[in-house]
Amino acid sequence: MEKVTIPALQQLKRDGRKIVGVVAWDFQIAQIAERAGVDLVSVGDSVGFNLWGQPTETEVTIEELLVVCKAVRRGVKRALVSCDVPFDPVQVGTAAAVSAAIRLVKQGGADMVKVKGVPEIVRAIVRAGIPVFAEFHGEQVPVEKLVEEARRLEEAGAALLDFRHSGPVAGPVVVSAVSIPVIGGLGGGPWLDGRVRLAHTAIGYGAKWIDSKAETYVNTAKLSLQAFTALVEDVRAGRQIKGG
Repeated sequence: MEKVTIPALQQLKRDGRKIVGVVAWDFQIAQIAERAGVDLVSVGDSVGFNLWGQPTETEVTIEELLVVCKAVRRGVKRALVSCDVPFDPVQVGTAAAVSAAIRLVKQGGADMVKVKGVPEIVRAIVRAGIPVFAEFHGEQVPVEKLVEEARRLEEAGAALLDFRHSGPVAGPVVVSAVSIPVIGGLGGGPWLDGRVRLAHTAIGYGAKWIDSKAETYVNTAKLSLQAFTALVEDVRAGRQIKGG
């Protein structure tokens, strides 16, 4: 299969075909997602909260994200890899955000970087030669304001938008208002140009999924619990462990 490019994603929008993305944080999941044929693998700062047990995403540093981005890059050859610019550089200012973006591309191997929707920062990163995946949120925001924000981000040079909490009313309006693809994670749906989902949510990986009623494609947590329980029983009973 051919390498996915940003123009290819834009062509998918024009053709009315959906873009598929997953958020991944490790080499193994990245390889599996790649084999499944996803278009985009997004390395999110959500790794801090979801995988490392940190209280918030804001604690994740650029050095930590570089490690994660490198691991995912090793597992992905065809899909685009995006990596979040972490909280601290964005808060420090435009120059720090651009510096972090450059490191994520040059050292981390990212094809593009993701930032919360600040047009000035988006513009500066694009001027540095780095494609931007810009995020903005639709909770309790009038549709006309969301359209304005999407257009500002497109004008700033964003190549792709992550419209969180879009909903079936605002979503289609924003999609039609800009020429670049608009995909969504939380609160997204078929009204957008595509979807991004946490890989660990899609496969039900994490202790919280053991007793969860939420919809997943498979409940890896329950399967893992069964496997570890069987391992404990085998070792304590003096039986040969499966697979050596």
